[in-house]
Amino acid sequence: MDDIVLRFNLVPPPLLRSPAQAAALDSATITRAKLGDIDAFTRIVEAYYARCLRFAASMLRNPDEAEDVVQDAFVRLYRALPRYEERQRFESWLFQILGNCCRTANTVAVRESIRSSDDERALAQLPAGDRADHRLDNEWSIAVRQALAEVPEYNREIFVLHYIEGFSYEEIERMTGVKRSALKMRVKRASDFLRGRLGKVDR
Repeated sequence: MDDIVLRFNLVPPPLLRSPAQAAALDSATITRAKLGDIDAFTRIVEAYYARCLRFAASMLRNPDEAEDVVQDAFVRLYRALPRYEERQRFESWLFQILGNCCRTANTVAVRESIRSSDDERALAQLPAGDRADHRLDNEWSIAVRQALAEVPEYNREIFVLHYIEGFSYEEIERMTGVKRSALKMRVKRASDFLRGRLGKVDR
């Protein structure tokens, strides 16, 4: 399917439900989407769009790009659906694709930043993560979002996947290829950083 047509059908759905409450999809819906049923695929988008947007906004150096990155992730998902195998939980497979899109976007952002400014200015702009994104959950305070944006990307992704999106270490190991012991260490480092960072804010 042409990308323009696919994007036309991927108009972001109204964010009426909490990102943490994505509707569970039955296997029949996913099977129909694999066979090219655009209505079934639209149901997938509606069920996961808000969660994907939250995750992307947490991971990107430029949170303003979250919607574009999520759109790209769903385009890739649509193309890859025929290869999806039910032995992997669908949402962990989706977030693996989304994580790859976020890392690609961050790599491009770094290159563009360095190319468009001198070294001193580039260093001052990396990362641009202290900008609060109003599309994030309302219960996330500005201080929490800023502190999370300062966590190194390789630790932040694992922390968000485990504590915010609720994936198990076993699932994250399959998604990222990082061993479970290393995943736990990354989560601990992110937690320690956030605890120390937010402790300073409270003083």
